[in-house]
Amino acid sequence: MTFRPALSSRTAVLAAAASLAAATALAGTAAAQPSHDPSSVAAASHAGAASVLPLGPANLPETRESRTLQPGVTLTTIVRGQAGPQSFWTVEVAIPSSSPDPDAPATALSDRPTADAAAAKLRAVGLDPRVEDVPTPKLADAGGNSLGYRVRLGSFPAKADADALRAKVIATGLGGSSIYTGWDGEPDDVSGSTGPWHVQVLTIDPKKFRGGLDASYGLDLEARETTTTLAALTGATGAINAGFFVLDPKAGAPGDPAGVAVYDGHLVSEPTDGRPALVISDNARGTAVERFGWHGEVRAAGHPLPLDGLNRVPGLIRNCGGTADDLPTSAPLHDVTCADPDELIAFDSTYAALTPSGLGAEVILDRRGTVTAIRPTTRGGAIPEGGRTIQATGAQVAPLLAAAKPGKHVDIRASLTDTRGRDIRLSRSTTIVNGGPELIHDGRVGATPKADGMAPAGNPSFYYGWVHKRNPRTIAGVDVQGRTVLITADGRNVDSLGLGIGEAAAVAKSFGLRNAINLDGGGSTTMVANGKVLNTPSDATGERPVGDALVITPTR
Repeated sequence: MTFRPALSSRTAVLAAAASLAAATALAGTAAAQPSHDPSSVAAASHAGAASVLPLGPANLPETRESRTLQPGVTLTTIVRGQAGPQSFWTVEVAIPSSSPDPDAPATALSDRPTADAAAAKLRAVGLDPRVEDVPTPKLADAGGNSLGYRVRLGSFPAKADADALRAKVIATGLGGSSIYTGWDGEPDDVSGSTGPWHVQVLTIDPKKFRGGLDASYGLDLEARETTTTLAALTGATGAINAGFFVLDPKAGAPGDPAGVAVYDGHLVSEPTDGRPALVISDNARGTAVERFGWHGEVRAAGHPLPLDGLNRVPGLIRNCGGTADDLPTSAPLHDVTCADPDELIAFDSTYAALTPSGLGAEVILDRRGTVTAIRPTTRGGAIPEGGRTIQATGAQVAPLLAAAKPGKHVDIRASLTDTRGRDIRLSRSTTIVNGGPELIHDGRVGATPKADGMAPAGNPSFYYGWVHKRNPRTIAGVDVQGRTVLITADGRNVDSLGLGIGEAAAVAKSFGLRNAINLDGGGSTTMVANGKVLNTPSDATGERPVGDALVITPTR
């Protein structure tokens, strides 16, 4: 079983973390060099990969280098294409996002009259803007038409020149960003992109694999750690970042999963209703992409009370997809925090040392489910070892206090459900991390950003920045031979353009994946092997602390 700090005492955690970090650092200095063993290269070539990545013109140069990390685990690094004269730096007129999330897209698209008005304002001060229509590729449930119009200025070989022009745009009262056109997500016959692309692939063959495939969230759900740290804590030989998580404290507890999370069969975070998730098991067999619902209740003195969530700040539902009374919607809506003033949330020791504070009530239970204390007017405090707490806000306070009395037994029930509403039994070997959109379904390319909340109505700029444009991406899935395949693609730099969601689906398909999902990307995208970061994370500050990571551990 993979080492998971949050299930141990914090003193033991810190000691184990230091020991593991040191051991992993030593292992990293002796990391395996690229193998030239023909059997290693053959193993990679038979992993379902196409002869070339489906990116840019077919005649682009491409190199692949493979090595074995441990028995049954192959690491392949792919570099495709090179910078071409078609890509250049330009200034895109936009209003930067006010979100603290560094991946939040700017407002860059508008209708034609609005774009023409912005262009006229720029021409009035002697600048030379151009208004461009933005066609977008057709996906399974979105795209295939024009997203709107953008206003751009200039064509430069260097970013510094674009930055100088951007300052002039900002002086007119408009916003703007310096953009490399290789990051555009238009079809290649429009954009003419020739790369380069840097892609890293971990392939886990369960027939040869004798280690562990798992996920780790670190010290507790509330904390964020880098993928490198999570790999060190678990002694992993390989790791990638995993699910979406809360980043802004105004959206909940930073690090908390923004969607379903199951670790060692323990459901600790409810699903974003109906969105896809990645299901794995310790032995790397049975990897799948599934869609989940859930139901939960608190039962005390024969009175069932409906649960709204697990291990999250009451009233804040990141990525939405919660209950029918959530606002503005109960459907999935990515990078939006829905609200509900009247909630019942259950906590256990995976969350943190202390539960969230605020107005409301909180009932404290021991490991047998007996009420040992009640906080009747305020929330927040310690979670007893092996016990749980239940927080209520708004209209849920009175029912909870009426049902849960000191010395009485309270039962907390929470179950995942399948697409037919049937309960799903979880084993201790099962791990589930959230993601979206789905990319491949039963062998068919089928990216579903609309169903999964990434194509919000009336907000084409979000779709443009998040789905259409090329960004760093993390992809996971299972191929036709049952191998788990984990992929990262660098982006947001001139040395690697990144992938649009349609391109991410095509890349997943090229590796023979029969089911695949997009995991958290952007600045979160990270792959680690033997203690070293293999890719180039896009955040200016370097590797981003994340909510959880998929980890591959040595032979058990």
